[in-house]
Amino acid sequence: MKLITIIQARLGSSRLPAKTVLSLCGQPLLLRMIERVKKAENIGTLVIATTNNKEDDLIAELCKSENIYCFRGHEIDLLDRHYQVAKQLNADAVVKIPSDCPLIDSSVIEKVIKKFIKLFPYYDYVSNLHPPSYPDGNDVEVMKFTALEQAWKNARLNYEREHTTPYIWDNPSKYIIGNVEWDDKKDYSKTYRWTIDYEEDYIFIRKVYEELYTANNNFGLTEILELLYEKPYLRQINSKYLGKYWYENNLDELKNIDFYKKK
Repeated sequence: MKLITIIQARLGSSRLPAKTVLSLCGQPLLLRMIERVKKAENIGTLVIATTNNKEDDLIAELCKSENIYCFRGHEIDLLDRHYQVAKQLNADAVVKIPSDCPLIDSSVIEKVIKKFIKLFPYYDYVSNLHPPSYPDGNDVEVMKFTALEQAWKNARLNYEREHTTPYIWDNPSKYIIGNVEWDDKKDYSKTYRWTIDYEEDYIFIRKVYEELYTANNNFGLTEILELLYEKPYLRQINSKYLGKYWYENNLDELKNIDFYKKK
């Protein structure tokens, strides 16, 4: 099985411009995240999937400097971006990870991928999101290329194109879907916010890196939770955004986007 891992990344962001290149311990956020993802086993070929926009030339340059494969495609239609790079690389399966997860735990990535490999080819899609249990910012999805291709051909709703996989997990009658839950099977996704959309998120993530990175550049869930137990005030930095997801707050905007004219 040929597996590829795609990190979707771009500089354009209305809430926090150029968040993917903000500094974390002396390196751009995207490179720090790549460093963490590469610690995981079985990720196959790592790809950064960015846009054709001129401003994202910087992301392409970062990838070149680190000898990482970079694919450039549609700005908003992420389903098309993922499909095109998977087709180009003749992938049998695709791991999808957003670039706004610089605290993602490599062991969580491994756990989701290993379950998919164990169940392959019987399961079409495995993630740790349906239902969620890990702290927000540990998002991992793995899907067969055939499922991705079917979604690419059939998805018509704007949010299905924008978020790549909704067509798959919204159609459980068409696909065999698996999920990985945290050990105690509680939902911590609305208790801990470790993703980056707002300035407060960046401040929180930067402070976590400053506390933990030097001692262990592959710090994970356990170390972060221990830090937050010792210094609970850190959780308050971005607590007002707990449980909020971009697409939930921007559905009206998404409805006005015509992906097919933008291709």
